[in-house]
Amino acid sequence: MPDAPGRITLWGIEVFLATAEEGAVSAAARRLGASPSGVSQQLTALEGALGVSLMDRSTRPVVLTPQGETFRRRAQVILNEAAQARAELAAKDLANLTNLRLGMIEDFDADVTPRLLSDMAEELKRCQFLLETGASHRLFDLLDSRTLDVIVASDISAPQDWMEVYPLLEEPFLVAAPRGRIDPDGNMLSQLKRMPLIQYTQRHLMGRLITTHLARQKLRLTHRFELDSYHAIMAMVAEGAGWTILPPLGLMRAHRFRDDADILPLPTDPLIRTISLTARTGVLQDMPETLANRLGPLLQELIVTPTIARVPWLDGRLKVLTDATP
Repeated sequence: MPDAPGRITLWGIEVFLATAEEGAVSAAARRLGASPSGVSQQLTALEGALGVSLMDRSTRPVVLTPQGETFRRRAQVILNEAAQARAELAAKDLANLTNLRLGMIEDFDADVTPRLLSDMAEELKRCQFLLETGASHRLFDLLDSRTLDVIVASDISAPQDWMEVYPLLEEPFLVAAPRGRIDPDGNMLSQLKRMPLIQYTQRHLMGRLITTHLARQKLRLTHRFELDSYHAIMAMVAEGAGWTILPPLGLMRAHRFRDDADILPLPTDPLIRTISLTARTGVLQDMPETLANRLGPLLQELIVTPTIARVPWLDGRLKVLTDATP
C-alpha cells in the first residue's frame, strides 16, 4: 500500500539518513537493500510531507540544505526512539522482536554466524534479520552510524561512553610455518628469520596490529607478500614460500591447509586479541546480553573445542569469555 501524501514515515526517515551519511542515492540504496528509484521516491515524498527541500541530489556527494541539517538531528532522535520502543516491547518477551541488524566479523561467517541465525530464526518467528559481515573497523563504523544494532568484532580500542561491550572470545596469535622446516628443539625465532614472512595486509586492522607488535619486539623481518586472504596466506605457507602470523580463527578459515603446516606459539611476547559483542548502550535493553549468552556455547562448540583438539597447546589460551557483564 503506498504511503499517504503528506505522511512522514520511519522508512522515509531511515532513507534520508542513509543518503545523508552515504552521500549518494545509489550508495544508500545498496546499504538499505532497496532500489535507487525507491530511495529517490522516498526522499521526494519526505520533502513533500515536510514542505521543504532537504538535500541537493544533483551534487556528488549530495549536500544537505540548512533545513536538511536541522531535520537530520531530529531524524536521528526519531529513529533512536523507534528502536528503543521496539526493544522495550521485546524486553519481556523476545518473540516480540521484529527487526535486528547484526554485524559479524568475517572469521565467523562459515560456522558461527549460520548457526546463530538458524537458532534465532527458529525462536524469533516474526523477526527480520539484516546481516552485515566484514572487517572489524568497518562494523564499528556501521554501529557508530546506527546502520547496525549489534556487532560481533575484534576490539579495536577502548570502549567509548556510548557502547556496551560483552567480551566473547580471547585468542592468541600463533605461527604457521611450512611443515618440518622448524626444529622444535632449536631457536625458533632464529629459524623463522631465515624465511620470508607472509604478512596479513596492513590495510586492515589485524595487519597493523601484527606490524605494531613486531616493532615493539624490535624485530625486522623480511617480507615480500602482504595478502588479505587467510586461504592465500596458508596456501603459500603450505607450499614452503614462507611463514605467517595469524589468529586461530584465521587458521580455521583456511582449514584445508592446516595439515601442511606446523602450528607453533609466537616466539615473542604474547599477542592476544579479544572478540566482543558491542551495541549502543541502553538501546536494545537485554538483547545484547541475550545474544552474548547465546554465542558463548556456540563459540565453545564450533571454535574452541575443535581447535584445541588439533592444537593442544592452545588449551587455556584460546578461551570463551562467558561472563556477560559489560
